[in-house]
Amino acid sequence: MPEVLLLRAASSILRTVCLPGGPGCVGKLSLNLQYQQGVRPNVRSSSLTTGQTLSKESLSHGLELSAPKKAKDAGLDYPEEALWTTQADGRVRLRMDPSCPQLPYTVHRMFYEALDKYGDLGALGFKRQDKWEHISYCQYYQIARRAAKGFLKLGLERAHSVAILGFNSPEWFFSAVGTVFAGGIVTGIYTTSSPEACQYIAHDCRANVIVVDTQKQLEKILKIWKNLPHLKAVVIYQEPPPKKMANVYTMEEFMELGQEVPEEVLDAIINAQQPNQCCVLVYTSGTTGNPKGVMLSQDNITWTARYGSQAGDIQPAEVQQEVVVSYLPLSHIAAQIYDLWTGIQWGAQVCFAESDALKGSLVNTLREVEPTSHMGVPRVWEKIMERIQEVAAQSGFIRRKVLLWAMSVTLEQNLSCPSSNLKPFTARLADYLVLAKVRQVLGFAKCQKNFYGAAPMTAETQRFFLGLNIRLYAGYGLSETTGPHFMSSPYNYRLYSSGKVVPGCRVKLVNEDAEGVGEICLWGRTIFMGYLNMEDKTCEAIDSEGWLHTGDTGRLDADGFLYITGRLKELIITAGGENIPPLPIEEAVKMELPIISNAMLIGDQRKFLSMLLTLKCTLDQDTSEPTDNLTEQAVEFCQRVGSRASTVSEIVGQRDEAVYQAIEEGIQRVNTNAVARPYHIQKWAILERDFSISGGELGPTMKLKRLTVLEKYKDIIDSFYQEQKK
Repeated sequence: MPEVLLLRAASSILRTVCLPGGPGCVGKLSLNLQYQQGVRPNVRSSSLTTGQTLSKESLSHGLELSAPKKAKDAGLDYPEEALWTTQADGRVRLRMDPSCPQLPYTVHRMFYEALDKYGDLGALGFKRQDKWEHISYCQYYQIARRAAKGFLKLGLERAHSVAILGFNSPEWFFSAVGTVFAGGIVTGIYTTSSPEACQYIAHDCRANVIVVDTQKQLEKILKIWKNLPHLKAVVIYQEPPPKKMANVYTMEEFMELGQEVPEEVLDAIINAQQPNQCCVLVYTSGTTGNPKGVMLSQDNITWTARYGSQAGDIQPAEVQQEVVVSYLPLSHIAAQIYDLWTGIQWGAQVCFAESDALKGSLVNTLREVEPTSHMGVPRVWEKIMERIQEVAAQSGFIRRKVLLWAMSVTLEQNLSCPSSNLKPFTARLADYLVLAKVRQVLGFAKCQKNFYGAAPMTAETQRFFLGLNIRLYAGYGLSETTGPHFMSSPYNYRLYSSGKVVPGCRVKLVNEDAEGVGEICLWGRTIFMGYLNMEDKTCEAIDSEGWLHTGDTGRLDADGFLYITGRLKELIITAGGENIPPLPIEEAVKMELPIISNAMLIGDQRKFLSMLLTLKCTLDQDTSEPTDNLTEQAVEFCQRVGSRASTVSEIVGQRDEAVYQAIEEGIQRVNTNAVARPYHIQKWAILERDFSISGGELGPTMKLKRLTVLEKYKDIIDSFYQEQKK
């Protein structure tokens, strides 16, 4: 029974669909969903087959009303509105000027236009009983409408939220799109959130409904429900509730509720929506203080899904249907804009990974799906790199030498002639004989675009993948810019840069120093509406002219490529008054010492710089927690310097002389290349455990939480400077 909570309910509403008016006709598509006892516990099973034929009227509601509107109805002219608001039901003036003249439109309009072009194409891929099944765009739309009516029946009020607490799945998408159709606000919550964190977000966003995937997530909500005055119901979709509970519905029951709401009621709500209204809330990860609710308008979503993705060379399905794997948290803007909204805009096929993707199953999904474009946060790419290095280390001598030769030849070619399609014979031979096979094993045989963002990536990782003939294209943006404001692409690439500004957007650097480094300020249709219920924070972020002050520092080269240098809040100001960005020094240490996993520079208001280091270790397969065992690369490092250590505890507990000496020498080499003596690292320590999300040192997207580290390892840090006083 737990296998069928969504798809059995959907069986009653999915029919052969045909858009009215001819051009969107998709013929006799049908979806006859059945269920059986699952072969595995808590994994739904279904069968997608051709089945009944239904009436043409099945999609008539909501489509006829979606014809292009006049300019004033599309939200072009709101002179009374400001550029920002902190109210969930507020509206903003859109940043429209000659450089960004595109007409704004709603999410529903975006989906309508996708249906007209892509209605019969596969939209969502999901695995049931080890078999891939698919839902078309027409079916996707119909289920989203049913979800919208279900939310209305449960009492979703305008400008209130539906919070979603679950791993990526078709149900996540149906719930998100249905929420917007119903006039609500989609609010994702990280699955790793504590009950207290869930309570803060659900209370702040005034969640009327919370959608969860498992009993574990349901338990969190049951603990805090009494403190959530706006919460009316919970919907659970992957597992049934442990017992019948008031106002807790399975996805099947929830979908049935929607039948009681007339289509005309939903149509009227959709018709009243405007592009300058909030439809998505993305909560910052709270690396400093409580998370802030970033309000994104319908125009933010639809404009960025179209033009931000174009800057990354994402193709419309008329040219080539993009295939992507959804696995990164949808509560983060990067995954949500890339997987969910851009997918609808261009008719991409989104295939969902297993919930244990980041514990090792992702590569299996990649092999089966063979995506055409792929996005990962830097830590994901680093884990792939480390796995390849481990396999190579365990390979035979000849096989390993051949791989290293192929990567060396390819890296040299890509560094010396990055834009040349005319590659020498040796580079082509290396790719054909060796590297193409590696990419195939990784699942990247058909992948033309590999993206990263959300955190800085080391030069080591970028060069490693260049050696595999895999360019990693950076994007730069924030939750407050609806994701990408700068993008790299196959036609817009420069190593170590974050690409160029998305056409139609603007950038300026303020308070530039002698090297041209300044604070990055952004303007355009990507810029958020404001922080929910936080006027002071909003005014800090958006100036009177509508420019977003990011707090990030960077420089622009002569061709407009952006290079991130750090964050203003992370800038170290020593007791001597030197302003030192930590990122370049931390990066240099990791490049110099391949045994180092994390390096954090310290020295704010101190007389000299010091550093905390962690070593590269393997992760527990079940929990993804750092173990005590060193990675193959770290063990190799130890062997090269004359140590037999294979665990972190051996090195730290016994203060391994060979390893400590090698690290000291590496840091001295970094110091030799420093611009001045105040930039020298004078003291350092190796921690007993690598940084992790559970340890509190890393946020959900693997960003370093510097304030947490400073507090957690305060005694070690203080010891650096106490010794100096003696």
